[in-house]
Amino acid sequence: MALSEQQKTRPFAVVTGASSGIGYELAKQFVQNGYDVLIAAEDDGITEAARALGGSGRVESVKVDLARYEGVELLYAKIQAFGRPVDAIALNAGVGVGGAFAQQTRLEDELNLIALNVTSSVHLAKRVSRDMVQRKSGRILFTSSIAAVMPAPFEAVYGASKAFLLSFSEALRNELADVGVTVTALMPGPTETNFFHRAGMDDTQVGQDEKDDPAQVARQGFEALMAGKDKVVAGSFKNRAMAAAAQVMPDPATAHLHRKMSEPGSGTKKQ
Repeated sequence: MALSEQQKTRPFAVVTGASSGIGYELAKQFVQNGYDVLIAAEDDGITEAARALGGSGRVESVKVDLARYEGVELLYAKIQAFGRPVDAIALNAGVGVGGAFAQQTRLEDELNLIALNVTSSVHLAKRVSRDMVQRKSGRILFTSSIAAVMPAPFEAVYGASKAFLLSFSEALRNELADVGVTVTALMPGPTETNFFHRAGMDDTQVGQDEKDDPAQVARQGFEALMAGKDKVVAGSFKNRAMAAAAQVMPDPATAHLHRKMSEPGSGTKKQ
C-alpha cells in the first residue's frame, strides 16, 4: 500500500514495554509530538494501549516476548514491515526480581530478567542502530534506573542489569557521536507502576512508599532524548539527590541505604 505524503513526512518511533507504566507514557509522548508509533509488549494489554493511543497518527502494536531471541527478531521484522526508517526507539521493556539472591529468588526468574533487560536491549539496539548509522540519523533511549549508580541488595540482578544499560548507553553514545545518532539513558527512581508488585516487593519500604508519576518520568525522558542529552535522572528531586550522593559515597554505604528500602519486610519495620 502506497504511503500518503503526510505519512512519508511523519517521524516513526518504536517503544518496547509499552502496555502500561513508563513505556505507555513514552509512547504517548511520541504520539502527542507528531510521531507514528509501533509499540510492543508481551501481555494482551498492548492491543488496548494502541487503541488508547490512537489519534491522528498511525499507532500499531505487536504482542511479543522480547526475552526470547525469536521475539526480538519478530519485532524487528514488524519494524521493517512498517515501511519507514526508525527515527527514534525507546528500549524500555524490563522486569524486576526482589528478594535475597542466595535464599529466596529463583534462578529462572533472574535469567529471564537478564534476557529481557540486557540481552534484548543489546539485540534490538544492534539491529536498529545499524540502520540509523547508514542513514546518519536517529535517536535511541534506554530505560536504565538510579539503581544503576549504586549496589542494589535484594534487587541484585536487577540493579546490575540497569548498571549494564547505563554503561552500554554511554559507550554506544560515544561510538555514534560523529554519525548523527544520539543515545540517551533514562534513569527513573521508584515510579508508580506495576513494577514492584510484579517483582514481589509489596512488603518493602520502596514498594509501599509514595512514588513518581510515570507521565512526568516519560516526559522528562522524551525531552532529554529530543535534546540529545546523554542521560537524565527523572522524577522527584529526591532521585537526583540520591544519584548525586551515590557518586561521592562509598559503595558499602550506598548498598546499606538501598537495603533499607528493598529488604523484604522493610515496609512494616520501624525505621
